[in-house]
Amino acid sequence: MVRKSFYITTPIYYPSDKLHIGHAYTTVAADTIARYKRLKGFDTRFLTGSDEHGQKIQRTAKERGMEPKEYVDRIVAGFKELWKALEVSYDDFIRTTEDRHKEVVQEIFVNLYEQGDIYKSEYEGWYCTPCETFWTERQAEGKVCPDCGRPVELVKEESYFFKMSKYADRLLKHIEDNPAFIQPVSRRNEMVNFIKQGLEDLCVSRTTFDWGIKVPFDSKHVIYVWIDALTNYYSALTGGQPDNSLVNKYWPADVHLMAKDIVRFHTIIWPIILMASGIELPKKVVAHGWLLLEGGKMSKSKGNVIDPLVLIDKYGVNAIRYYLLRELPFGADGYYSEEALVQRINSDLANDLGNLVSRSVAMVEKYFAGAVQSPDEYDDIDRDLIKTAGAVVEEYEQLMETYELSNALVAVWRFISRANKYIDETFPWLLAKDENKRARLGTVLYNLMESIRVITIMVAPFMPTLPPRIWEQTGLKNAADDVKTWESLQEWGRFPSGAAVSKGAALFPRIDVEKVLSEEAESTAVLKQEAGEQEAGEQEADKQEEYVSFEDFAKIDLRLAEVLRAERVEKTDKLLKLEVALGDRQRTIVAGIAKHYSPEELIGKKILIVANLKPAKLRGILSEGMILAASEGDSLGIVTVDPDKEIPSGSKAK
Repeated sequence: MVRKSFYITTPIYYPSDKLHIGHAYTTVAADTIARYKRLKGFDTRFLTGSDEHGQKIQRTAKERGMEPKEYVDRIVAGFKELWKALEVSYDDFIRTTEDRHKEVVQEIFVNLYEQGDIYKSEYEGWYCTPCETFWTERQAEGKVCPDCGRPVELVKEESYFFKMSKYADRLLKHIEDNPAFIQPVSRRNEMVNFIKQGLEDLCVSRTTFDWGIKVPFDSKHVIYVWIDALTNYYSALTGGQPDNSLVNKYWPADVHLMAKDIVRFHTIIWPIILMASGIELPKKVVAHGWLLLEGGKMSKSKGNVIDPLVLIDKYGVNAIRYYLLRELPFGADGYYSEEALVQRINSDLANDLGNLVSRSVAMVEKYFAGAVQSPDEYDDIDRDLIKTAGAVVEEYEQLMETYELSNALVAVWRFISRANKYIDETFPWLLAKDENKRARLGTVLYNLMESIRVITIMVAPFMPTLPPRIWEQTGLKNAADDVKTWESLQEWGRFPSGAAVSKGAALFPRIDVEKVLSEEAESTAVLKQEAGEQEAGEQEADKQEEYVSFEDFAKIDLRLAEVLRAERVEKTDKLLKLEVALGDRQRTIVAGIAKHYSPEELIGKKILIVANLKPAKLRGILSEGMILAASEGDSLGIVTVDPDKEIPSGSKAK
């Protein structure tokens, strides 16, 4: 029987510096999906890599007195070290400096040129080196990049251009015919709106630097990032494979997984390159949110740079992977703090999962000399536990198939809670006092061990080094593989009777939160001192300066939201609690507008909110944003959008 194939990719990361925890999330999420697919028997291929060309790399290497290749080699080695530490099980690591990649890129470029989709012209525009993006004068208002807020430079040079607009209608039709092509829905709506505004031809070569793949028929030009970097997903299968065996098996890719800020490149530029080349499009592009920091963007001057290797060394790889995957809801942003990380470890991993395993194994050791007994007849409490297990496995599968990793973990932890409650319902310690209830005690403990088996299989893709430790304690280390498979989840009672348990060290020791917070504060202070931050002077300068930079303004994420529900907050005369829709997700916002609006008149309104304001509790309700409003004297009015305009909720205000 031929196994179904599954091909998943991450973006290829730019080796300008070390990777941070946000990059770690993307790759760990892709790894979890790949491991899940392998668990289900798919012939899975998982690709990651590095995007090594471009002006920024060439400049940085020169500043450090190094050749570009020498510079990127050192950083790429760091990438691989991080992926090894995070237990990332990639099947291939593609580098854009490899010959197998260069050959495919040049072939695609030449083919597009020969069929008239690439032409030579002259380009003048504002260029952002860090983003490797050209902007019009209108887009680069204030001579800063609208994406990153850094200064842009005016560039004029001869270039080759790709006829993007020629394929716009065809791409729109593909998106309409394949609604799952771009996920989540909010990203799809953004891309459709972007295409409908009109696509300009794309600059696909440069002459102002030479660190890149040469245009075969015009050696003073190097092929620019869009055709170079994006082609990696295909070149990793075709490059150096004369028989096309890999491309025949795995292309089109099942999933391109990435953060939301690079969706446009992967859902507009890349598909059009493929269309023009006569190559089938990937099946799905999935965009996740950002992992944000409480103090804003990562910056050494702020003392908030998060190095995943430091966290792994401190808390262990399983805890870090769990936290990352649990904390970021599908399609939405999440917040990182070390305090939240420690709380997750203590609550979810130590108290819930770790305690379940520890208590269950300890009772088997105490009451049955470590041997798991065969179950006797089941009663209603047992059947409820078994029913919950079946429902959770089914829900878990559905959520994993749609890449809702955080929600899949929520489902697993619901069953963990049910199993812990089962202990409290069945009172094994009381059953042990009555010799006539020994068979019942054996059944209860069997069901607990079976619950742990089911849970362990489901958490395996998320925390890959945890199952062997659990199998060691539950006596399944050397058990037949068929009790650890996905198929074995479809039938309750696969735990082998007679297995010998052996209680070991705590899976997740509890952590002293106060100690961690103290160490974190000390570390932050040291980082600030090393960076030479003059906080008092900066505060004084802020007082004197009445303007804000575009970079500061760009940090504010203004979004269109639709009010779904509204109600007054009890025991206040000012506050309303609003439930608003932001695309395919919902948020709660508490606003002090009750004296100006009734709940009924707000429902259905399209309003503007600050979507990335740090959540805060107001009267015990977590408020996840702020409504924009204007006031004069005693009058106040919220900022609304024309209801007749078909602008979807979640759209970004510009």
